[in-house]
Formats: sequence, structure tokens, C-alpha cells
Amino acid sequence: MIYVIINTSDVSSIDFSQVHETSASTLRYNIAGTKAFVKFTGSTPSFLSGKTQYNHSQIITILDDPDGEWRYEEEYE
Repeated sequence: MIYVIINTSDVSSIDFSQVHETSASTLRYNIAGTKAFVKFTGSTPSFLSGKTQYNHSQIITILDDPDGEWRYEEEYE
């Protein structure tokens, strides 16, 4: 599985038939609502070309950073 963080302004360009999410409402967004991430397997979809790709352990490190932009206060308790 490959993960890519995108700006929310790019959500409209996602071809959901090429990623594991099914719609904009199934994406996980950061706290500010300015970024989301998608995951895919196989070849890189053209709309994600040139964007930084992460493996599972890398994306978990980003998402679990207690000082990062992806954690909600409730997750700490």
C-alpha cells in the first residue's frame, strides 16, 4: 500500500476508481482540513504523479506525531 498526502484543493481531481477510498467523505483530513491522504496499490495514478509517496510505517509516523497536524486532542486521552 502506498500513501500520498494531498491538499484539499486537489480532492476534486481524485479518480476514486484508482484509490482505496470511495469518495471525498471517506478521506481522512488533517485537523485544519487543509490536507487529506489517499492510498493505492500498483502503478501511481496520474493525478498523484510527482507527489511524495509514503509506505505504511512512514505514514503512521506522520499521523501519530503528537505535535503534528493529524492528531485530535481526544486521541491523546
